[in-house]
Amino acid sequence: MSVGLRSVARLCLPLMLIPLFGCGPERNAFAPQCPSVRLIPQLADLNRYAGAGPTHDVTDLIIQARLMSVNGSCMNGDDKSMIPAKVVVSISVQRGPAMPGREADVPVFLAVTEGETVLTKQVYPVHAVFPANVDRLTMSSPEIDIALPVSPSKTAAAYSVIAGFQLTPDELAANRHASGG
Repeated sequence: MSVGLRSVARLCLPLMLIPLFGCGPERNAFAPQCPSVRLIPQLADLNRYAGAGPTHDVTDLIIQARLMSVNGSCMNGDDKSMIPAKVVVSISVQRGPAMPGREADVPVFLAVTEGETVLTKQVYPVHAVFPANVDRLTMSSPEIDIALPVSPSKTAAAYSVIAGFQLTPDELAANRHASGG
């Protein structure tokens, strides 16, 4: 490369990089505060049986599941009045002898609370597919999107996200009885 071409390249390179100076996060930008995420122990187990009644035999078990963890993250969005969050729920699922087929939807809910007030609650079916000769899975839900309203005086940390299984009244009573509550 000739000396003249090198000089031109040295002068032009900084000019070509100027448009890139506006890219990337703002200087000193921090990730937004996120809500606390928690599991309710009495809502973290699901034992679904075939047939009605207060007593069940192990042969009546359709599906058994346990919430293992709930993880979330927040990010800054385009709308300054909302913080987008993503939540993933990990569960362990066991197929019971009374389960017809090899697929089931496990009903997981997420509720957004502020103090003791439930602001929203949504049930998300987590689809479990048991391959041949497999009766137990550990899996994660797809990312669940949540939008949290914020203002200069209220951050996303003002909220809590609660996760659990959407239980029938009998299933909830059985969980309470099993936990001594």
